[in-house]
Amino acid sequence: MTEQQQQQHVQQQSQAPRGLAEQALALARGDVTSRALVEDALRRIADTQPTLNAFRRVRAEAALREADEADRLLAAGERGRPLLGVPLAVKDDMDVAGEPTAFGCAGDFPPQHADSEAVRRLRAAGAVIVGKTNTPELGQWPVTDGPAFGITRNPWSLEHTPGGSSGGSAAAVAAGLVPAALGSDGAGSIRIPAAWTHLVGIKPQRGRVSTAPAREAFRGLTADGPLARTVADAALLLHAVAGSHRGDLHRPPPVDLLAAARREPRRLRIALSFRPAFAAVRHRLDPVVRDATVRMAERLESLGHEVVEEEPRYGLIGLSFVPRSMAGVREWTRRTPDRALLDPRTHVNARGGLLFGGEVLRAARAAEGPLRRRVGELFGRYDLVLTPTTACPPLRVGELTGLGSRETNERMIAACPYAWPWNVLGWPGVSVPSGFTASGLPLGAQFLGPAGSEPLLVSLAAQVEAAERWYERWPEG
Repeated sequence: MTEQQQQQHVQQQSQAPRGLAEQALALARGDVTSRALVEDALRRIADTQPTLNAFRRVRAEAALREADEADRLLAAGERGRPLLGVPLAVKDDMDVAGEPTAFGCAGDFPPQHADSEAVRRLRAAGAVIVGKTNTPELGQWPVTDGPAFGITRNPWSLEHTPGGSSGGSAAAVAAGLVPAALGSDGAGSIRIPAAWTHLVGIKPQRGRVSTAPAREAFRGLTADGPLARTVADAALLLHAVAGSHRGDLHRPPPVDLLAAARREPRRLRIALSFRPAFAAVRHRLDPVVRDATVRMAERLESLGHEVVEEEPRYGLIGLSFVPRSMAGVREWTRRTPDRALLDPRTHVNARGGLLFGGEVLRAARAAEGPLRRRVGELFGRYDLVLTPTTACPPLRVGELTGLGSRETNERMIAACPYAWPWNVLGWPGVSVPSGFTASGLPLGAQFLGPAGSEPLLVSLAAQVEAAERWYERWPEG
């Protein structure tokens, strides 16, 4: 980006309403038009695409048509759709009618005939989808790059990754290209990029957001959820897309996240955990991450909560994760038009999906109940768990490029050991900003709860946000 483009970008940021709720309110009041907001988003995307590379597909013409229709409805007095006219983005593992769903892969994918259920609900709420964001191949890695689309970079430092696999969505929100975006989380893929780009990321309870047309995603590991700058914006986006669809395998009772974001929680007892689940990999928690998490614990105590160091009893939870993850990779590879274009590491994981199929996969699913009881024992004594979101600051771009499958797995598990167990359990988690390194790289901490605990997690995150005011700090340029 040239110096003149950077100055223009900063000026545009100062002129346009930034937040999701802020934009929706401005539209409802008539202070701004949807076309103006969408044009501004498209201009920001075009200006930053050569550097950040957040988007795989940009729906410029379609988005402008949809913005004009939103303006017509707003002028006619329509106020029943909470996101009417707001420009948003979705990760490229979600179906958008008329667009291919490549999920980070190379090849000539056909356009989809219909929206996935989450996208349908987003449109029903009135949102204008400006594009589909980058994700690594089949969402397998905590970095966002690949031969199909290049490198997606972190707005806080172009030499570092925004994380993955929802890295494009995180980069787009962190840079102010859109006020919020949808991602998906199968092993931390919302929470990791949220931590590394100074955002709020919510992995909801399994089934909170329908995965239709699939009954479940990655054998129940993956949940769709929001990335936003504030808790209220994340709750608003999650509220808009939440709900079940016929055929869904998981149908949790509804919860009121909008009310939760507006109320303070009761005094909570919180378990502070630094020991990750066993994964046959040597772990090292970076001292700067540990210090940021301790500071978060101290902030919670200053707000009246009790924080006690205690570790969840994870057991051999990884034995449930690996077969399901590899089965999901194998299933997705069957949809690719040319498997020869896939990363060699993808082929290894797909072969693992075959090796660990059948009885092994059934045993992995059967282990869920005992694992929930084992880990859930903690919630008889504590309301939720606080952990670092990742074990280290953002990785440098290219740090996992060209590695073999085993070394890639070892490095990514060592960097991101704290998120994936909650995908096995299917329970909700929220990552919030916890500080910065001395060089200005973002860090995150996560609040983890039992089934259906999103309202409590959201209320606590909103309370911390009111004290920390992390949304006031933006990346430069």
